[in-house]
Amino acid sequence: MIDAVAPGASRPLFRIVLPGIAPLMLLASAAAMAGLILLPLGVVFQEALAKGLMPYLAALKETDAIAAVKLTLLVAAISVPLNAVFGVAAAWTITKFEFRGKSVLLTLIDLPFSISPVVSGLVWVLLFGAQGIFGTWLIDHDVKIIFATPGLVLATILVTFPFVARELIPLMQEQGSDEEAAALTLGASGFTTFWRVTLPNIKWALLYGVLLCNARAMGEFGAVSVVSGHIRGLTNTLPLHVEVLYNDYDSVGAFAAASILAGLGIITLVLKTVLEWRHSGELSASRKH
Repeated sequence: MIDAVAPGASRPLFRIVLPGIAPLMLLASAAAMAGLILLPLGVVFQEALAKGLMPYLAALKETDAIAAVKLTLLVAAISVPLNAVFGVAAAWTITKFEFRGKSVLLTLIDLPFSISPVVSGLVWVLLFGAQGIFGTWLIDHDVKIIFATPGLVLATILVTFPFVARELIPLMQEQGSDEEAAALTLGASGFTTFWRVTLPNIKWALLYGVLLCNARAMGEFGAVSVVSGHIRGLTNTLPLHVEVLYNDYDSVGAFAAASILAGLGIITLVLKTVLEWRHSGELSASRKH
């Protein structure tokens, strides 16, 4: 059944009844889901276990694989909290205050969505590389950013910082600032107002944005590939480790490492689904923008 509604009308003008359309749409959606998501995911685990369980476990226990996992978790552990703090601060500033340049700030927040991740990594090379703007000073003071962990963190922060802010801004605009104004009128300080009024109202949307940010941080390839140098055991995150092993024709090792990323993605998806189910009303408000 399809309802045709005129602009501004509260009730449909007419209805078209299409028998059996719902099962067909459901079948088409399930087929698309199986072909685009479940089938590749199944291939990853099939190839990882192609030679048995023991080679799979041996690939996971390799020194380079363990180092890649640790580095991936370290980069995510640094970049995600920083982006959460930035996202909350940016959303608070944009939704609670009026100032010149607000539209410019919103555009800058969205900028990583519109540029290639490779470019996001290249800008750090142009700034901190040996031939970059600050390269000579960094070399003279023995400070390593490019081809080191700080470069990976910077590249990851740049490509992931819109996620938290963009989840919070529409929700905080929807909520308005009446409750904060009331708290300030009653004598609450700015920090108390944020901690007791604003944060409880945005906590689930904040957690949702953090989940998305974390998923992108752990799976980022393009930006970190530019700044990593592909040094095994030192600057290879899991996505880069998968590429290196695959180029070396180590399919079991490559797909074993990919299975870790797939597992992390599944965990994130489960948490995201549970969060949407438990707090669908509050999260839907953040998508009206």
